[in-house]
Amino acid sequence: MAQLPVEKMRELERRFGEIEARMSAGPAADVYVKLASEYSELQPVVARIRDYHKAEAERNDLDALLADKSVDREMRDLAEMELPDVKARLEVLEKDIQILLLPKDAADEKSAILEIRAGTGGSEAALFGGDLFRMYERFAAAKGWKVEVLSASEGDAGGFKEIIATISGKGAFARLKFESGVHRVQRVPETEASGRIHTSAATVAVLPEAEEIDIDIRPEDIRIDTMRSSGAGGQHVNTTDSAVRITHLPTGLIVTSSEKSQHQNRAKAMQVLRSRLYDIERQKADSERSADRKSQVGSGDRSERIRTYNFPQGRVTDHRINLTLYKLDRMMEGEIDEIVDALIADYQAGQLAQLGEQQP
Repeated sequence: MAQLPVEKMRELERRFGEIEARMSAGPAADVYVKLASEYSELQPVVARIRDYHKAEAERNDLDALLADKSVDREMRDLAEMELPDVKARLEVLEKDIQILLLPKDAADEKSAILEIRAGTGGSEAALFGGDLFRMYERFAAAKGWKVEVLSASEGDAGGFKEIIATISGKGAFARLKFESGVHRVQRVPETEASGRIHTSAATVAVLPEAEEIDIDIRPEDIRIDTMRSSGAGGQHVNTTDSAVRITHLPTGLIVTSSEKSQHQNRAKAMQVLRSRLYDIERQKADSERSADRKSQVGSGDRSERIRTYNFPQGRVTDHRINLTLYKLDRMMEGEIDEIVDALIADYQAGQLAQLGEQQP
């Protein structure tokens, strides 16, 4: 494991103390807001650093006590009993601090754009796409995040051939970013009379929701076409030119939105386009940074089969970390924290290993 960066820890403690002093001095409102933001960012890591120092002092006291030949046997026995607990606490705190000091993904705190597309398997793949969307919708609801569908194309037998939605909430992208990839399902379709298990798939893409400040789209780089809406019934269908298709000319990216309001459609399509362009920039920067080493979980390769949902056995397997859980029914109800936590922990372990390799 990488050694703790002592100088950096001292600097963070010094900065934290400086912020506390400046906030208590009653600065102007705009300055206070900036200081409060930095304070809340530093507070978790500084709290851990202070706990580490306390545990370190306890260990040193116990070591000194055990080294002192004049200490009576009873005191030495007590010290010997306490020492393993203190050392174990230090190990936990050391790992916590290392994780808190890992380079932050600038997009982690952002909301997310979720895109699900049915893959191989026809109607069954579309039904599975619908199941995945409901799983993420329930997961988001449990976190207090807001889900808004931007566009959807329903399957012939239900579910979705494609659905795109925003999941708005602080840190939504951080919790969902490792869901990108091919999700495979094995189950007996309701239409299958012989009870034969079918395998089908859906592709999930999770993008950080980009703000205008994150990505600049020049008016001359886009072409906007309006089309007649098409959909299930209703007097407005095929009568209003409300659907919008935006083409980003430099990349060839095409985004469509077909709600009733043309103005709303344009805003939604631009939102998705901005996020896709931002994602392209992030992927490019990531591949340049890690050209010599590809993180297993964080590769973001959307053609990679990442997870299998086996309904007859009630089993979910994430192939990237070889994790199998026999709680498929609960996962489909949105209880995916266990698998999300395991993926994040695996990614962090990879980052820590890299740091350890870089140290002399």
